[in-house]
Amino acid sequence: MNGLSFELAPPAVAPDPNRVDVACFIGYVARRTAALPAGVRRALAEARWIGGPWGRPDADVEALLQLPVVVESWNVFDALFAWDERPVGRGGRRCASYLGAAVRSFFGNGGRRAVIVRCGDPWPYLEAAGNRAAQRSGRLALLLASAANPMDPTSWIGIGHLSGLPEVTLLCLPDLVDACAAEPAIVDVAVEPPSSPELFVECSSNAVAGVEQDVGLRDLAPPRADHDGFIAWRNALDTARERLASRHQEMLLLAALPLPMPDARNADVWAQADFHAYLENAGVLAVADRDDDGRPTPSAFSQLVWPWLRTRHSADLPGELEAPDGLLAGLLAVNALSRGTFRSVAGSRLAAVSGSEPLLAWSDMVATPSDRLAQQVCVIAPSPEGWRLHSDVTASADKDWRAGGVRRLMGAVLRAARRSGETALFEASGPLLWQRVERSMEQLLTAFWREGGLGGASPDEAFSVRCDRGTMNQNDLDNGRLRVEVSVLPLAAVERISVVLDLTGGGAAQPLREVA
Repeated sequence: MNGLSFELAPPAVAPDPNRVDVACFIGYVARRTAALPAGVRRALAEARWIGGPWGRPDADVEALLQLPVVVESWNVFDALFAWDERPVGRGGRRCASYLGAAVRSFFGNGGRRAVIVRCGDPWPYLEAAGNRAAQRSGRLALLLASAANPMDPTSWIGIGHLSGLPEVTLLCLPDLVDACAAEPAIVDVAVEPPSSPELFVECSSNAVAGVEQDVGLRDLAPPRADHDGFIAWRNALDTARERLASRHQEMLLLAALPLPMPDARNADVWAQADFHAYLENAGVLAVADRDDDGRPTPSAFSQLVWPWLRTRHSADLPGELEAPDGLLAGLLAVNALSRGTFRSVAGSRLAAVSGSEPLLAWSDMVATPSDRLAQQVCVIAPSPEGWRLHSDVTASADKDWRAGGVRRLMGAVLRAARRSGETALFEASGPLLWQRVERSMEQLLTAFWREGGLGGASPDEAFSVRCDRGTMNQNDLDNGRLRVEVSVLPLAAVERISVVLDLTGGGAAQPLREVA
């Protein structure tokens, strides 16, 4: 019928509150010029971003600027965001944005649900001299949201949106490295000769001028960090990790390490000799096991991944290299859905990877410098069977919190416990409530034990739960605060790990190592 148009929209599916595969990508990407789909506008209205007490201006809504947008497929993301239209800065060329490349890799490796927070348009890859350093602090501020108030959605920008995204488990900041990188360079690229034999043709006065042979984006050096840029990246990383450690302990930051700037001081030697020592000296990797209160250091809330990769899709990026954080997010998401988030993804084959910068040596027979790096960094390297993820670890120095599966297990336990505690938040505290909360936690942990996430031959060996007058003092009782002490034995942990759940104010949780 003329005059009618139909928009296909998948049925709305409420996410499982205990789902642990949802990734949030925060960064810079352009918006498509098409009108905002009705389904997206409806979702923003339901979240009160349109017409609500913290409603945003119409222009920001249409541009999806600093708003959380849920996408459940690459096609939906592609329709909303002009991820492939980042200006190179010379000759009208375009390249992919790093946020777009990370989301593409996430869905390409099995991810199914992502939240996108667009902080603005990407800057030209090649800028005027000095502009990157001058704009660095402003670009990082839009990502890190240091002034965001968790109780005031009108102040939420960048990672400040995590206060309203309880379903998110994995956090990626794909533009962090590029924002801190030094000014990129144009490099010489050898053009391969044509495969067909040379032929002599008759000269003509109508001959077309010679066309420069296409070398793609190989003539653009990938983003590399000099000393100042590396320190800026480290400080930004610490800000994000500390926010997760203090406010979002069930979430995990995934971050790609920057490529070092080859110069007279290091000549890229850190990447190929002892990158682990360099990261330790720079404060990127934790040296202390835990803080003064016994809690894991903020480094336990991040998984770093290295090196940068050449994949079947990376030809639209500078240097034809992509950061590996989006790939890791996809692997962790599909692992959570198919095998359980507490199981390691180490050993995963990476069929889409064909090279890396730098190329790391790895051997199951002989120790290499990459082995030491792999103790605190997720390392990707070739093997006789192809490219693999060789380690699944956090950046923590504490062996109990180092295994990536253990850290994700504790995040899943905290998430499930928080949801369980919310049902009791407004009930009168007393023995009946304490017993009910205790039984609920026991049922939850029994399910984790049956799935293989906890060690021990029986539930009694795998965990213990206590909620009584012994876990609360008189001040807790007078202020309506309920405390539950949970001790669990993760399958890969050296010791038991204790968690104190405080159901006041939404259920803050503090993971602690049990004192012998």
